[in-house]
Amino acid sequence: MEHKQTINFGAGPAKLPASVLYQAQKELLQYSDTGISVLEMSHRSSDFNQILNKTTSLLRELLNIPDNYKVLMLQGGGCGQFSAVPLNLIGLKADRCADYLVTGTWSAKAAKEAEKYGKVNIVHPKLDSYTKIPDPSSWTLNPSASYLYYCCNETVHGVEYNFIPETNGTVLVCDMSSNFLSRPVDVSKFGLIFAGAQKNVGCAGVTVVIVREDLLGHSMKECPVILDYKQQADMNSLYNTPPCFSIYIMGLVLEWIKNNGGSAAMETLNKQKSTMIYDIINASNGFYVCPVEDGCRSRMNVNFRVGKKEGDEALEKKFLEGASKRGMISLKGHRSVGGMRASLYNAITLEEVEALATYMKEFMKEQQ
Repeated sequence: MEHKQTINFGAGPAKLPASVLYQAQKELLQYSDTGISVLEMSHRSSDFNQILNKTTSLLRELLNIPDNYKVLMLQGGGCGQFSAVPLNLIGLKADRCADYLVTGTWSAKAAKEAEKYGKVNIVHPKLDSYTKIPDPSSWTLNPSASYLYYCCNETVHGVEYNFIPETNGTVLVCDMSSNFLSRPVDVSKFGLIFAGAQKNVGCAGVTVVIVREDLLGHSMKECPVILDYKQQADMNSLYNTPPCFSIYIMGLVLEWIKNNGGSAAMETLNKQKSTMIYDIINASNGFYVCPVEDGCRSRMNVNFRVGKKEGDEALEKKFLEGASKRGMISLKGHRSVGGMRASLYNAITLEEVEALATYMKEFMKEQQ
């Protein structure tokens, strides 16, 4: 039976490059000449240490990470970091408070979690809907805040920052889970960056934390040891058994990114891909509607409704059915917002986005 090609527009876990899957398949039963699989390998072995060090070095190279930053490979996902960040950093200043920008579901969850450990200040007027980034002139930063936190790409609502917030010297913390390595970034502007790997740089299971060394050693006494950045940095992420296979997969993906031109090349491609879909939405005379303001539309997660501004349920159902027949999966929007969401992470090819663009044009023509 002929296998129909599937195009996975999932928001994460997401598509992995085909070459990475083939290599993992090839090495699954026996990694190098070890006689065993990475899945069976001791995290204390020299073989795994090579995998861990190679993955870390590739990340340092691709992001040009300065020497005074530690790279940690942890578990617990982005949600684990919603707790870890305040547990490690909210005590940097005596007032035990932090500034948060809340522009979507994930930053809202992070701010709510941080309230358990100190005072949280939302720096801008509350948003009616997560469709824009409040103008920095409307922000009120607290000079006593230990850090300013934001999520630079909100996966659920499709909102992405195209600038780095100015903090007036306060430590800047960023959740980059869904646009990590999709564009170049100046790490030196941040005190801490974290990202789940399962969107742009690997499979589920490993969370990268990049933290400036002077921020280590300030954790609250209540901080669980596995969330303590200093403890993990001192142990080279080996305080407990790390997600070994996920780190190995991430190493393969980072190698793929490097061989394909690095983060600058990813950015060029991601601009092309997202522009292709937004252009169709903009030219559709309201048949397709993106609720997000132009200046902060995400390159990673393109959200849109079909038929009208609030979406036509019957048409949206039909759109998904037609997409499925063409092998396109996971285009349904997050359950909290509805509509459509096409996630165009690094591994999604130009050809796959062209297939979606063609379908969108044909579907619109059929319905009008």
